[in-house]
Amino acid sequence: MAYMIRTTDKPDAAELRAATRAEHLTYLRSYTPRILAAGGFLNDDGSVGKGGMIILDTDDRAEAEQLIANDPFNIAGVFEKVEIQRWRKVFFNGVDLSL
Repeated sequence: MAYMIRTTDKPDAAELRAATRAEHLTYLRSYTPRILAAGGFLNDDGSVGKGGMIILDTDDRAEAEQLIANDPFNIAGVFEKVEIQRWRKVFFNGVDLSL
């Protein structure tokens, strides 16, 4: 199984997000082997949205909580809201896992 971590930025966090992005990416690289997907949300016109998502390959909710608690974006105060939800792979990487 995995956990999906969805974040929503504070309304005026765009500048803080940009200033902290390099540190955030460096931090997430330490989890690369276990990140199934991650990225920021975009507006329909392709401009930077407000928030993002990480899908972490772990059965341990505490590990997902620890990842986001120590994320430089979170520490800097970029996030208004963080949601952590258990997630089941059904269609993944071009494969139907339900069969």
